[in-house]
Amino acid sequence: MEQIKSTLQKFYKKSLWFKVGKLLPILMFCIYGSGSAQDADWPVLKSFDGDHIKAIAMPLGGIGTGTVSLGGRGNLQDWEIMNRPAKGFTPGTSHPEMRTPFFAVYVKKADKKSKVKLLEGPFDEGSYDDWMGSLASSAGLPRFANATFDAAYPMGQVNLQDDDMPIKVNIKAFNPLIPGNVDDSSIPMAVISFDLTNTTESSIETAVCGSLKNFIGNDGKNKNAKQNHNEFLKGEGYHTIFMNTDGVEKGSESWGTMAMSLIDANNVTYRTHWEKESWGNALLDYWDDFSADGKLEERRDNGEDMPMGSLATSFAIPPNTTKTVTYLISWHFPNRFGWSETSIGNYYTTKYSDALEVVVKELPRLSLLKEKTITFVNAIVNSDLPFEVREAALSNVANLRTQTVFRGKTGHLFGWEGSQNNQGACWGSCTHVWNYDLTTPYLFGELAQTMREVEFKYATNDKGLMSFRVGLPL
Repeated sequence: MEQIKSTLQKFYKKSLWFKVGKLLPILMFCIYGSGSAQDADWPVLKSFDGDHIKAIAMPLGGIGTGTVSLGGRGNLQDWEIMNRPAKGFTPGTSHPEMRTPFFAVYVKKADKKSKVKLLEGPFDEGSYDDWMGSLASSAGLPRFANATFDAAYPMGQVNLQDDDMPIKVNIKAFNPLIPGNVDDSSIPMAVISFDLTNTTESSIETAVCGSLKNFIGNDGKNKNAKQNHNEFLKGEGYHTIFMNTDGVEKGSESWGTMAMSLIDANNVTYRTHWEKESWGNALLDYWDDFSADGKLEERRDNGEDMPMGSLATSFAIPPNTTKTVTYLISWHFPNRFGWSETSIGNYYTTKYSDALEVVVKELPRLSLLKEKTITFVNAIVNSDLPFEVREAALSNVANLRTQTVFRGKTGHLFGWEGSQNNQGACWGSCTHVWNYDLTTPYLFGELAQTMREVEFKYATNDKGLMSFRVGLPL
């Protein structure tokens, strides 16, 4: 078997796939530079408005890490971070309290009453439940009147505007994607920034607040959240609501940690808990608290299994000036089963001890990771290929970073044939699907090599018969 592996490596390194995969990032940097000057603004390949934004969900996450998706109106949906697909899953929508994740903004002009709105555009009015009303996340809360979406995967922008507000908002979200660099493209994190522009001739007091339920144990299919805990932590350049659990089974797919972090922020206030769920009272208590002055007061731990955490920063914006607030949402769920009855682990969780270490390790490199990602995206967006080719090539890279694809702790890449709503479809890194894959060998040659190694070393018997599906564990 070692001889097979050695022969395979020699063959692969002479192949076109390997050569292109290695040369592409070098060629892009030679042609487009480091991305520090003309590439400072985020690239846009296509813009969407009106009803079109209702169909958008852009995955934010790394290769083999799972994702959460940025919706077309600025909401976060499809929380697929716990080792399985979870289409349509937003934690909190199944309870009358409707404690779903959201971001909100507070604004106050001199001698005027403060205003608070969700940092989201209009929701889809077509989704209703017989007794709960709209199933859209936080449907009853005020929001911006207009939203558009600018896309150039893995970089999405939501543009919010409302005549009733003295600011306009540009939401920018991404996860690093750098051809030839697998680890930097496999970070379990969503980076979400809010550019707030004061459109008036006077200074305004402003605050941004992010709220996230600790739903560890609830993966969208299995609802096993129990004895979850939130903790406020502070470190070099960050303030964090760190989320863990004492009650979720440590061997389950949905056991792990999460973190919501504010980076490079001042005047930070927080809640590790909200008031106890009691229909709309807890939400009303939060809304009144944040609306009063853009700051939060802590609430006691009331023993809820899935406590809500909130993190806010307040500041002033001078006239016709833009301020930026950035949040990181990170996660760490080590027990991947794939199509196995035993855990094969996750490669990404061997790089970090928990969700907080993701922030500690990657925050100092965040600007460089963004710069290199923009360089790659611009290489596609600014090419002279037909638009349809650029759109198809760039957007479909997203498949490599969904729950269709995963890496065991050994580093080998595996893939389902596709994904159903809450489970993979057709097991085994099926060769009559994955041997047609071009994205992986062209952008991440070393990952494609691990798939060939699996086929020749683990899926081939002593008589030379290669199975078109590989079992797990290897």
